Amino acid sequence: MLTKRDLLKRGGAAGLILAAGSGAARAQAPEAGALQSMADGAEPISKAEHEARIAKAQTLMQAQGIRALIIEAGSALVYFTGLQWWRSERFTGVIIPQEGMPVVITPYFEEPSVRETVKADVDVRTWHENENPFALVAATLGDWGYEDGKLAIEETVRHFVSNGVAEAAPAFSLVSGMSVTRGVRMYKSPAEIALMQTANDITLAAYKHIYPRVELGMSQGDISAMMSDATRELGGAVEFSMVLLNEASAYPHGTRSPQTVREGSVILMDCGCGVHDYESDISRTWVFGEPTAKQREVWNTVKEGQELALETAQPGVRAGFVDETVRAFYEQKGYGPRYRTPGLSHRLGHGIGLDGHEPVNFVEGEDTPLAPGMCFSNEPGIYIFGEFGVRLEDCLYMTQDGPKLFSPFSKSIDAPFG
Repeated sequence: MLTKRDLLKRGGAAGLILAAGSGAARAQAPEAGALQSMADGAEPISKAEHEARIAKAQTLMQAQGIRALIIEAGSALVYFTGLQWWRSERFTGVIIPQEGMPVVITPYFEEPSVRETVKADVDVRTWHENENPFALVAATLGDWGYEDGKLAIEETVRHFVSNGVAEAAPAFSLVSGMSVTRGVRMYKSPAEIALMQTANDITLAAYKHIYPRVELGMSQGDISAMMSDATRELGGAVEFSMVLLNEASAYPHGTRSPQTVREGSVILMDCGCGVHDYESDISRTWVFGEPTAKQREVWNTVKEGQELALETAQPGVRAGFVDETVRAFYEQKGYGPRYRTPGLSHRLGHGIGLDGHEPVNFVEGEDTPLAPGMCFSNEPGIYIFGEFGVRLEDCLYMTQDGPKLFSPFSKSIDAPFG
């Protein structure tokens, strides 16, 4: 599945990042090179926390009668073991038994590199190029005394992996590992929240840095590069820096048509960075010059929806109800109905954490109740095809007392950063 990050890396959306300001604002721009890292004090996830995650997953597995959970390279592998790896035709992954020490399976020649990055206590077992890695998976299950039963597969595992396991261990019943992985990953710890806060602080600071530096004639790429450079100087790992100018702002991920800043341009930016792998996601929309009455009305309506979403997102409320409430409000204003344009054509928000998009979502029909530790984007928009669009996005985390914002809402179309 293509993510927003993938799309932007391929150049598929309108461009890359930030937008405009008045001549007066540009005159007040601080000197270039004045940025300092905001991530120096950020603490990565500890070994103890990785092992606590494994223990929680094992508790869930025992309750569900699952013998073991199989995870391949990707964010879930990072989440549980700290092992940073990439996906290829060679299987590297971890098997977490319902009790005991997990086992990492990897090619023989990769073992030194695996041991260099893994954080949790694990056993490492290797296979050679002329061997079947899934036979090693089956043998490992046998060593634990598991001869049959439910074997959970993490939800993003590729088919060749799950199929290889099924053929090598036919006595086992393969089931989705979603209830286990989501049952741990959806609820962020204070350490995760702290890293996400730093990432959001960096993204907002980068926005404020480049806002007064946007000039007439700049392209999407010009602005995006400026945003990415600022993000790196501030200590963030750039995930995406999208800028949609003019009519391109009417399409949530833009178009391939080149656009430049002109007087009256709508500038919609959607940017995020990572700090020790935890991500931010902030969108801002403004106008280069004086907004029209219609642009102002749409912007204000989107902001009302964002504020309504924050009020609605309370502990115990269905995640889908947040989307449904805002969508009903927009329909009262004449937009929609439902997901049609002019109106809000995408879900109201998505889960976020180690991945930029995680379960669950603020989307119609999602019944998962909101609970402390859950993190979401709150990103309503109104899109008018052929004209312009407005999106405002800030992320939040749930507490026992309700939602808390990682970044303050945009103040107005005239002063998007206060």
